[in-house]
Amino acid sequence: MDLSLYFNPIIPEELDFFTANEANNLIGNHLLMYTEGRFPSLEKVKLVLVGVPEEKNAYNNMGCSEAPDKVRKQFYQLYKHPEMPPIADLGNFKIGKTANDTYIALENIVSYFIENDIIPIIIGGSQDITYANYLAYEHLQRVINIVSIDARFDIGNETLPFKSNSYLHKIILRQPNFLFNYSNIGYQTYFVDKEDIELMDKLYFDACRLGEAQEDLIDCEPLIRNADVLTLDMSAIRFSDSPGCKHASPNGFNGKEICQLSRYAGVNHKLSSFGIYEYNPTYDIADQSAKLIAQIIWYFIDGFIIRQKDAPDIIKNNFFKYFVSLHDNAYEIIFYKSKISGLWWMEIPSENKNPAYSRHYIVPCSLKDYETACRNEIPERWFQTLKKIKPI
Repeated sequence: MDLSLYFNPIIPEELDFFTANEANNLIGNHLLMYTEGRFPSLEKVKLVLVGVPEEKNAYNNMGCSEAPDKVRKQFYQLYKHPEMPPIADLGNFKIGKTANDTYIALENIVSYFIENDIIPIIIGGSQDITYANYLAYEHLQRVINIVSIDARFDIGNETLPFKSNSYLHKIILRQPNFLFNYSNIGYQTYFVDKEDIELMDKLYFDACRLGEAQEDLIDCEPLIRNADVLTLDMSAIRFSDSPGCKHASPNGFNGKEICQLSRYAGVNHKLSSFGIYEYNPTYDIADQSAKLIAQIIWYFIDGFIIRQKDAPDIIKNNFFKYFVSLHDNAYEIIFYKSKISGLWWMEIPSENKNPAYSRHYIVPCSLKDYETACRNEIPERWFQTLKKIKPI
C-alpha cells in the first residue's frame, strides 16, 4: 500500500517550529515526518500521528478541522522521553469530497496500521471520525471494546441527520456488529437524556459519571485497560482548563486528570488506536487547549513506553489465582493478580466459549471488585460482562 497517497505532507515553514527551536531533545527534532517527496519508513515505528481535518458532520463546531496543525506545533515543542520509541508524523489525512468518502479511506488506512501493529493517534476534527475508526476493526472482523471520555453519550436521534453527536447510534446499528462493549467515562447527567441512560443499561454498557470518576480516578483504570479504542471528546474537560472547545462547560476533568487517563491508555497493551476530537482553535485562548492536547499525547507515549503484555489470557504464569464462591456456591469467580504489576482481572465462566469473544472472557478489574466478591456480593463489572456473553 502506498500510504503517501492518503496524506498531505507537513510543511515545516508553516509550523514556525524548525526555525525557532533548535534544542536537540525536543520531540519535533526526533519525529519521522512526511515532508514533500519524503515519506518515512514505518519499519520500526509503533506510533503514528494522523491529523484528520474533517468537520463536514461536526455538530455545531465548524472550525475544528483546523485543530491538527495547532496541536502539532505545540507537541513538537515538548521534550522527548529518554526512551521515546520511533514515532512518525504522517501529516494530515486527505479529506474526501463527502464525509463518507473520508470514513472509507480512513477505514482502509487505520486497518492497515492495526494489522501492522502500529497505533494511530488521530487528531481530529469532529468525533464522528470514531465511526470510521470502528469500521477499521469491522473490516478486520475484530470484536472490540470502545471507551469514550465524553460529557455526553453521543447516541443521538435516528430521525435526524448523522452528526458527530450521534456516532455511537450508527455504530450500534451496524450489522453484523463487532462492538462487544462501550464504556463512557465522565458523562454529566444534565447533558444526558434519561432514556439514553436506560438504553446504556439495556445494552449492558458501562457509564461512569464525572463525579464518580473524579472521586477515585484509579477506578477508571480497568475500563481503559479493557479498551481497543479510546475516543476523547475535548468537551469532557472543564472550560477553565480547555477553552478551545465549542461544547466545553464549567465542569469536567481537569488537565491533570485527563493526562492520567491518557497514561492509563498508553499502558494498556490491548489498545490499538486513540483519537482526540472536537478541539476548535477558533475558541482557544493562548493555545491553551492545543498545549493540553500535546501533553495528553505526551502522557499516552509515557504510558506506552512501559507497556507490557501482562494479562492472564496472554501469559499464564506470573499470576496469583483466587477462587471466590458466592451465594452458597451459586457462583464462583476466578480472580487473577499479576505478580509483576499488581493489576487484577476476573474470568467470565462459559461452557461453550464463542471464538469471536475469545478476548473478552478475561475482564480487567480492581482490588475493589475482589473485595466486593469476598463480601459475598457479585461485582457489577463481572455480572455485566456475563450477561453479554451468556444472557440471563
